[in-house]
Amino acid sequence: MPEKDAVQSRTNSTQGSCKELQCDCDTMWSLVQQKCTMRMCRLKGSRTGSILQQFNVRARRISATYARFYLELEDGGKDEFKGRFYWMALGAFASKTVACSLELLRVQMLPSVFNGLGKGNFWLFQDIAGWHWYYTLYRNSVEPCFERRDASSYLRPVQAQVANYPWKDKALPKIKDMKISAHIKLAFQKAREFESEANVSKQASIQMANLMAVADHEQREILQPLIYDEKCFSGWVAAQRSIWVSWASPKLSLVFSSACDTRDAHLESLAADDTVLEDVESRMIWIKRAADSFHSLMQKKPDYMEAELRAMAGWVTMEDSEPPVLKPPQIYRL
Repeated sequence: MPEKDAVQSRTNSTQGSCKELQCDCDTMWSLVQQKCTMRMCRLKGSRTGSILQQFNVRARRISATYARFYLELEDGGKDEFKGRFYWMALGAFASKTVACSLELLRVQMLPSVFNGLGKGNFWLFQDIAGWHWYYTLYRNSVEPCFERRDASSYLRPVQAQVANYPWKDKALPKIKDMKISAHIKLAFQKAREFESEANVSKQASIQMANLMAVADHEQREILQPLIYDEKCFSGWVAAQRSIWVSWASPKLSLVFSSACDTRDAHLESLAADDTVLEDVESRMIWIKRAADSFHSLMQKKPDYMEAELRAMAGWVTMEDSEPPVLKPPQIYRL
């Protein structure tokens, strides 16, 4: 549906005539949710599909989708606004990092961690991608429809689809049926500011405001209640800080490359030793540091960063049992 016809359109089966068709907010959100579903599916023809089974493949498709949003490659994207969805670029690297963790044997041997990472990444995508698809496709109806997102109010066929999502019964109540937060409101306010700001130096500060607003939503509204407040997951996260078990745990780092690892310290943000990962305030200190490192690379080496994002964007059709295209760790100097 064209952007200008987001809330109502005129259509009829009789040539040369028209009939008004109203699409309410629940209908619009249902259309968006279907896009989120399709991105996580292996499609069988044009009408049916099944949710991808491998957590790491889901994470790589999610990484691809985030990269595509930043690059303005998704439906409704506008090349002249590239950069407005700044968190999406960082999110692409973060979801790739989750995929890499899920591919580690020592993580696969820890069901609470493995399932926690898979659940958090899957449901964060359902929430975050939905806001961005709605904004790019139907931005003229953002007011009032952003305020009315509610998974329990989707059209019945879409609710039936969502009912097949993994962890649905526990996840949706914890993330409040994907309703809007103050952080999301701020994030898209900043996206609009970016679209109308021609001053490059001012754009950079707007981008960081967008990134941190989405990060606050991601960590406080989705991941904290969904996985970090669960005793099984947080208990293991706490236990991994002890010397006797830390050798078996993946290091807490974010690598700014499409590869899983790097030999260049400039491309990696390591969490401080005293980071208490299950505590959102402690976690946000590391995220802010990682965001600053990411922002520095985006400003100083934009060609490199965009090339890595485009490489991740290529995973958008990855299927179960399809090995990722790997490359050796990068060496890069500022």
